[in-house]
Amino acid sequence: MRLPGLVCALLLLSLAGPAQAETYEMKLGHFLPAGHPMGKYIQSWADDLRARSDGQLDIQVFPSAQLGPMPDYYDMVRRGQMDIGWILHGATSDRFPLTGLIDIPYTIGSAEIGNLVLNDPAVRKYLDPEHRGVKVLYLFTHPPAQLHTRGKAVRMPADAEGLRIRFPSATARLFVEALGATPVGLPPTAMAENLQKSTIDGVVIDYGGAGIAFKLGGLIDYTTEMYAYATSFGLIMNTASYERLPDELKQLIDDTTADVSIEVGQLWDAIDVPGKQALLDGGMEVVELSEEADAAFRAVGLQVADGVLAEREAAGQPAVEVYRLMLERSVEYGKTSFSFWNR
Repeated sequence: MRLPGLVCALLLLSLAGPAQAETYEMKLGHFLPAGHPMGKYIQSWADDLRARSDGQLDIQVFPSAQLGPMPDYYDMVRRGQMDIGWILHGATSDRFPLTGLIDIPYTIGSAEIGNLVLNDPAVRKYLDPEHRGVKVLYLFTHPPAQLHTRGKAVRMPADAEGLRIRFPSATARLFVEALGATPVGLPPTAMAENLQKSTIDGVVIDYGGAGIAFKLGGLIDYTTEMYAYATSFGLIMNTASYERLPDELKQLIDDTTADVSIEVGQLWDAIDVPGKQALLDGGMEVVELSEEADAAFRAVGLQVADGVLAEREAAGQPAVEVYRLMLERSVEYGKTSFSFWNR
């Protein structure tokens, strides 16, 4: 006896079992070594998404700029060559004139403060429109940086005159120039080699970057503790990659990237301690600034701030308004910042 066609179809479906949930494979690129604490944090986030989605979100992480040069990451995410990317705003600073105001020397006191400022809703209202064609997951900074030199200690601004200093962004370049030094543009992965070859005399970078990420221990003779300069980053996602996800997976990504400013900030601030120790173990001497010297360096920072704000206002950007808001939020968040008061 033959079963009707509909009954046969239902029987076959029941024997086949439940349909497999679709797997969404994605690429995430960043430029830090996998073993850096922030590299581990990114990998842990991808693993957590995979576990919490029962394998539906399969994010493969490519550290150490394996997917291409770091300055290209924004466009690679925008075009969909990678689904998620960690970008350095300073690498293409002309695209982020307002976001890059956080780079102005002495704006923030810690990565925790910087993260809270950048992700403050009132600030993000101005910054998100600069990230055209991508979804911003969150913005963040590294801890305020020091000036690390080889062969000569810098105790006052005049001591930097003539030194060849690697800079990480356009605003940092202005700061280096204002100190009377010669700015040198290099990718962070080239710092160690160029210090070794004596083609540069120093670098501007945070302790964690110098000691942990890029292994400059033994290549740095002096560190001038300025806590002056931080640069901004963003974890961004291709909009089409996000939109193709079912609502529950979109919500999972949103939930795991919301309110991470303190967590990510404290993680980065904590790297200062082992980073500094790595340089000390390599023979570095700390230069602690006197009140007079600190005031002199801050005066140079103010000079840079005036120039940056004037330039961006002239280009039609509400730079003064946004920077004033950043400073207000920096003071506000600094009052309760664990990382600032426990440095």
